[in-house]
Amino acid sequence: MKEFFVYLYAALLGGFGYCTLEIIYRGRTHYSMFFAGAIVLSSFYYISKFTGLTFWQKCIIGALIITAIELILGIWFNIILNENVWDYSNTPFNFMGQICLPFSLIWLLISGAVFKIMEKVSLL
Repeated sequence: MKEFFVYLYAALLGGFGYCTLEIIYRGRTHYSMFFAGAIVLSSFYYISKFTGLTFWQKCIIGALIITAIELILGIWFNIILNENVWDYSNTPFNFMGQICLPFSLIWLLISGAVFKIMEKVSLL
């Protein structure tokens, strides 16, 4: 039961954290970003707690997770529901306007910061 609450805490922290980053960066957010952040930080917790990966392996997998979540939610909210939450169409190396290489590299750096913070605050 304790593990459930740790995942719940990670999900809530990730959801609110992701929305906060969006507001700081873009001046607005969308409720879908809460779900993205919740999935991402819960995944990061699992990776940190239950795998023996090196720091850089965690960062690469973290960036891939964020990029995948962004693609899935982008297809759902931007293309299927036509909510236009974000559009990377004008960004180099984009795929369907939903993900792009420059932001995947930013996710790599953010993943590293998050994994380091998780170590320091003993979320693990």
